[in-house]
Amino acid sequence: MIPFSISFLLLVSFCFLSISGISAQPLCNGHAELCSRKYSNITFIGAHDSAFVGDSPADNQGISVAAQLDSGIRFLQSQAHINSFETLSLCHTSCFLNDAGPLTTFLSTIKTWLDKHPNEVLTLLLTNGDRTDIKQYDTAFKSSGLNKYAYTPPTHPLRFNAWPTLAQLISSKTRLVVFMDYGANSATVPYILDEFAYFFETPFNTLDPTFNQCSIDRPPGAKPDGRMYVVNHFLDKKITDGDVKPEDVGTKGKGMLGDIAGGLGGLFGGRKKRGLCDDILVPDREKAKETNAKGGGKGSIGAQVGRCEGLYERRPNVVLLDFVDEGEGVAAQRVLNGF
Repeated sequence: MIPFSISFLLLVSFCFLSISGISAQPLCNGHAELCSRKYSNITFIGAHDSAFVGDSPADNQGISVAAQLDSGIRFLQSQAHINSFETLSLCHTSCFLNDAGPLTTFLSTIKTWLDKHPNEVLTLLLTNGDRTDIKQYDTAFKSSGLNKYAYTPPTHPLRFNAWPTLAQLISSKTRLVVFMDYGANSATVPYILDEFAYFFETPFNTLDPTFNQCSIDRPPGAKPDGRMYVVNHFLDKKITDGDVKPEDVGTKGKGMLGDIAGGLGGLFGGRKKRGLCDDILVPDREKAKETNAKGGGKGSIGAQVGRCEGLYERRPNVVLLDFVDEGEGVAAQRVLNGF
């Protein structure tokens, strides 16, 4: 017979090892349960226009890209244009209006973060409204070194159910999935994927705070079957004469949209007639906490996701938000993935 003291020690050791084994279970994007889940079966909260950070009317985010990632955001969207110096730069609609710096700098920030977080999978969606040659984007990725993390599917397009799991992306060291809305060419740059071969999107430029829609906006005429989908859950508002004053923006060498709008507002200040700024849309920062609530209100994340889920019989893969540091976006991400 084994003495009681030895039996007790063996039992304690067994329990300790069991608990240690559980705690040592690998995590993927912060959750062990996500490791075995296919990429196409995960909902990400995304930062819309993630690079445009600040307090001007043209900015969409309140914290830096690195801080967005630190907070739990794993999907970044931004747009790029060629600026007056012939550089591919992160510009909001136009580089004359808001230039957040070279694309290479943005990509380098993402690479630095990925270097430090080996069990995280990120997605980057680039808007290429100017249809800039895909080779210029490839150059920026290679210059930053971020291309080494990019996932290249074995076939184009990859079937909905053929996506790898997060654990497979991590183990293969291809922890970045890159999409582009217009101008992708898998034959030239195989790791930058054609967004609309894989996704459809709901409408954007929404002025209705209830987000009472979930129709397919892009690509036109698309069918939902076999595609992941993006819910554009960010609220805009129309600015009016006097809403934006020159002293409110442009103090940091950017925010020229605000300078222009403020100047036009000054021309018509105090008048009741329709102003020249009335058709300019800007992010509705004041309603961000309500818009980014995980549930409860008609315009919450949960409310619009529920509407879309009822229509398409599955949850969205991405919910894009402005001002991800306000409200409950990351908490909503956990709920939508079953945590």
